[in-house]
Amino acid sequence: MKLYNTLTKQKEEFVPVHEGKVGMYVCGPTVYNYIHIGNARPMIVFDTVRRYFEYKGYDVNYVSNFTDVDDKIIKKANEEGVPASEISERFIAECKKDMEGLNIEPATHNPKATEEIDGMIAMISTLIEKGYAYEKNGTVYFRTRKFKNYGQLSKKNLDDMRAGIRIAVSDEKEDAMDFVLWKPKKEGEPAWVSPWGEGRPGWHIECSEMSKKYIGDTIDIHAGGEDLVFPHHENEIAQSEACNDEKFANYWMHNAFLNIDNKKMSKSAGNFFTVREISEKYPLQVIRFFMLSAHYRTPLNFSDTLVDSAKTGLDRILTAIDLCREMAAKEETGSLSKEETEHFANIEVLVKKFEDAMEDDFNTADAVSAIFEIVRESNSTVKDFSADYAKKILKVLEDLCSVLGIETTKEEEIEKLIEERQAARKNKDFARADEIRDQLLEQGIVLKDTREGVKWSRA
Repeated sequence: MKLYNTLTKQKEEFVPVHEGKVGMYVCGPTVYNYIHIGNARPMIVFDTVRRYFEYKGYDVNYVSNFTDVDDKIIKKANEEGVPASEISERFIAECKKDMEGLNIEPATHNPKATEEIDGMIAMISTLIEKGYAYEKNGTVYFRTRKFKNYGQLSKKNLDDMRAGIRIAVSDEKEDAMDFVLWKPKKEGEPAWVSPWGEGRPGWHIECSEMSKKYIGDTIDIHAGGEDLVFPHHENEIAQSEACNDEKFANYWMHNAFLNIDNKKMSKSAGNFFTVREISEKYPLQVIRFFMLSAHYRTPLNFSDTLVDSAKTGLDRILTAIDLCREMAAKEETGSLSKEETEHFANIEVLVKKFEDAMEDDFNTADAVSAIFEIVRESNSTVKDFSADYAKKILKVLEDLCSVLGIETTKEEEIEKLIEERQAARKNKDFARADEIRDQLLEQGIVLKDTREGVKWSRA
């Protein structure tokens, strides 16, 4: 398996730190509002990367944080006259709803910055002891020039950088390029006790500490949007390696930007959309499928035309799966005929094509193309062959769709079966009701009977 490493600017063979295991850290959202459609791309992309590793048998420790203390959170809290924690908890809950709608697998760990302050203070203290950081009037700065490899990820040279563009200029700094590890308390802001007085951590140290705690000093893959390469990820490398004396991450993965109608997304341009807003227009499953229609390192243009095209393509796949389910209900023969075996061999070749695409830097665009080829082969043969053949193709399609996070049971079909189950219970046909429950469970649908009626969720 090869993946493109932003650090080396080339594709590299993936070799994990621990055999059979993957430690993966993905920078999560700052929770001051609903997540926008641009936030959704890295969530979907790296969830798919995780799913493929799991498909190949790896044990994945997937860590994605919530930045729940930040200037934007504090600003919104002050505007509403509520504690910052109320804002962050509200939008963490809303973010999780959107992630569920996008079929993002729950992370192994979802740490919150505010719950990891002690670890951040410990890291900062170590950096001061080692001479990589210094305190001035309650602010702790990182000595950027002391870290000899600074700029290795972004390919930036310190001397060529202009201070003040993305890094705040201060008279307190020994060097204009030094960045903040700890900042003193301001009126109306949340604060924590530290050796340097009350205050709160800088943004960069948060991820360094959380990845260290939940994965280790060296992580396999660090991922996020390309806008995080500098300064965030560059600063993470500097402070982590200076503190731990170990390589921070072996592989760096970054997704390209999402544009709206060929324009950069911005509120001023009027093309800024939240996932919640988009969900009112399109099923989020369609949005997920659309996001995977292009390679993650390629800029992706979001438009109604392209999303409608993705919906049409997804419907083709789901219709083929429905046909397989229908044919699988026929009487079984117990084995494949010679002709069926030959045709299924074609399917196996296409599965290999899917896997080859995913193992070439997670090329989901080509992987989707392979699924469409399987669909064509299936549609041309499944009606004429046995239930055994249909079941084998069905499993292939379900497995590959699962890698992409595509749910293979249509919502209207789920609702129809739930209605049928309710009717069976009303008629005291409990055997049929149980049969429908089991049928849905086989498809990954869990039913829960509540006072408000039947609720369902995907397992």
